[in-house]
Amino acid sequence: MTQLEAAKKNIITEKMAAVAKAEGLAPEAIRDEIARGAVVIPSNIGRVIPAYCGIGRGLKTKVNANIGSSLGREDIKLEIKKLRMAVEAGSDTVMDLSTGPRLKEIRRLVLKESAVPVGTVPVYEMAADTTVPEKGIVALEKNDVLSCLEGQAKEGVDFFTIHCGVTRKALEILRAEGRVLGVVSRGGALTSRWMAETGEENPFYEHYDDILAIAKRYDVTLSLGDGLRPGCIEDATDKAQITELITLGELAKKANERGVQVMIEGPGHIPIHQIKRNIELEKDLCNNAPFYVLGPIVTDIAPGYDHITAAIGGALAASFGADFLCYVTASEHLRLPTPEDVREGVIAAKIAAHAADISKGVKGAADMDKALSSARKKRDWNEQIRLAIDPKKAAAYRKDSSLLPGEACTMCDKYCSIKLFEEAQGH
Repeated sequence: MTQLEAAKKNIITEKMAAVAKAEGLAPEAIRDEIARGAVVIPSNIGRVIPAYCGIGRGLKTKVNANIGSSLGREDIKLEIKKLRMAVEAGSDTVMDLSTGPRLKEIRRLVLKESAVPVGTVPVYEMAADTTVPEKGIVALEKNDVLSCLEGQAKEGVDFFTIHCGVTRKALEILRAEGRVLGVVSRGGALTSRWMAETGEENPFYEHYDDILAIAKRYDVTLSLGDGLRPGCIEDATDKAQITELITLGELAKKANERGVQVMIEGPGHIPIHQIKRNIELEKDLCNNAPFYVLGPIVTDIAPGYDHITAAIGGALAASFGADFLCYVTASEHLRLPTPEDVREGVIAAKIAAHAADISKGVKGAADMDKALSSARKKRDWNEQIRLAIDPKKAAAYRKDSSLLPGEACTMCDKYCSIKLFEEAQGH
């Protein structure tokens, strides 16, 4: 029985109870939101992890970190180091996006080592492992699709990104309207390449019922991918993107009816003034299914700083109702991220998520800020560092002030405003 099926039968599972405890909410509240399709718990029935993650309405905004090898660089030890770095920094989930020759080996190690839910984009394996390898994605057949999904589900993958909204209709609209950057989703591009070569409909759309059957069997959460997401500000919120979103809403409804947990992926590159409308559209068209956004990145001109452009967009998106932020690293658009890129990307996304949770009134969010501010008032440096979202960096910066005695820091020294005001109050 899937979590969704249990919720619809008014059953509170151990995983629901665990999520409720972590969120400080009643188990009944979690159960009811899962039953409505507004919350998911990505958790394969064959995989046990220390802590389960709830994503959706009324819960803390969650953060995902992407790791994985590429054809240009494949280092298994490095990917496991990234995994550990992401989890240590506070990522709620990870996705293995490996595309190199040893992608299966990396995925199995990630599943073994990860203490958090693990997601994948199965079409990457399909492209690398078709029945006619030299033809790549073009040789993909229905059996390849279902065999790959079944295999990954058996291994314990908790959620799949499936690019089932890249339909022939949506691609016709995209071509007619024109775009600066066309299709920037790797999964969307692979799927559209297959469609162009074969002249057939998207296999993930065509065989969606079979995919639902596999997802239900293992309680794999489907993350319906935004294969036509805008890759630059100029392409944001165009007809192709919205056409795909409408299709995803229809497919999400079907998944819910079949007892399969589902969330929706969203853009992408979106200017600040369009973020609110994008969130509203997803919630309206997809019946409040959890919304998983990449950033969004709010300007195209900051390569090397896209963890910042994404944190700006992520904070706004989550404050308007997005539920799940996919981090973006400083190396986005430039190279495969390093472990330190991963760490900084997670921290930036966690800051955005927390800022949004304060705005949304998520239980306990503002209490964390009050506690740190109280420590700051007392000049209790150890407590400030302990409560910081990145204690290591806070401790390193504080160490530079250690030559000053007592309460002071090198910013203000004897002109500390908090201390001066206390002294003024004493007179």
